[in-house]
Amino acid sequence: MSAASRPLNVSSSSFHLSSSVFSSYLRNPKPSNLTFFLPRSASSTIYLSIRATSLSPPATQRTAASTSTSQSVSPDRFRVDILTESLPYIQKFRGKTIVVKYGGAAMKVPELKASVVSDLVLLSCVGLRPVLVHGGGPMINHWLQLLNIQPLFHEGLRVTDAKTMEIVSMVGVGKVNKDFVSLINKAGATAVGLSGMDGRLLTARPTPNSAQLGFVGEVARVDSTILQPLVHNGHIPVIACVAADESGQSYNINADTVAGELAAALGAEKLILLTDVAGILENRDDPKSLVKETDIKGVKKMIAEKKVAGGMIPKVNCCVRSLAQGVRTASIIDGRVQHSLLHEIMSEEGIGTMITG
Repeated sequence: MSAASRPLNVSSSSFHLSSSVFSSYLRNPKPSNLTFFLPRSASSTIYLSIRATSLSPPATQRTAASTSTSQSVSPDRFRVDILTESLPYIQKFRGKTIVVKYGGAAMKVPELKASVVSDLVLLSCVGLRPVLVHGGGPMINHWLQLLNIQPLFHEGLRVTDAKTMEIVSMVGVGKVNKDFVSLINKAGATAVGLSGMDGRLLTARPTPNSAQLGFVGEVARVDSTILQPLVHNGHIPVIACVAADESGQSYNINADTVAGELAAALGAEKLILLTDVAGILENRDDPKSLVKETDIKGVKKMIAEKKVAGGMIPKVNCCVRSLAQGVRTASIIDGRVQHSLLHEIMSEEGIGTMITG
């Protein structure tokens, strides 16, 4: 085998690149072939070729790189840097409860679902206390159609007659919930699946327009007694949004609403709603007009000016209500972006819109 084609394990080698060459490579992350000349003796030179497909740099440029005379090429080094830079955020949220509402595209695309699961497990492993609240829209629609029942919606809410309510319970609690529990357990954490009925976690009441919506409910009361030991022992509760009223009648409740009420009852540090939009936009026709941070007064003004409209209004109102009950911050983020959950929590700029009290 010639010297030029000899394989070399980069991570275990002791050669070094000049910091200028290395910095230039980091600024150009596109796939490329890099060739370096490693002198062995006065009469011979080894040619080392590296096919670089991806190499993630640290989140921020380190001044040490510009002052040191050499920099070792090592993915392990990057991991160490990233973990070090994450430390302030881990310290900030360690031991704090984070309620995540999971829905939209993140439920339908396998890669996005896996991303959310891995983010939850990582957050749990570093000491945060995540609680996952989910709907079941796409899967419920699928099963309704299999049974020749046409899904109906009124003002963005599912019209739920007795037959539909039975399917919502079967699929949301028995299928979707347990699938999430299984995925989280497989990824290395310990998840516990619950519905609003379990331990009287949620008590429901019918909505004011129940004549049009059927068995669509609101949250009348939250009793977090069953959740407290789970959260404090490092388990991840996974909550399906089905609850019963005082007479035992089952109701389908909007997942945003449930997440907001649970966040308030648990005294959560943060409520996060995963959606199919980037966040709140200053101009709904301009995806680049993302509002990075605002407060309750600001979002109410945007609603009055009709900058926030349609399906975003109930999400914003859910955030406002939870903040008024003691939740520190609420964020609306893009669930279509892989690892958006980590990006929101473990970075200064976040990825969506954060609303403060």
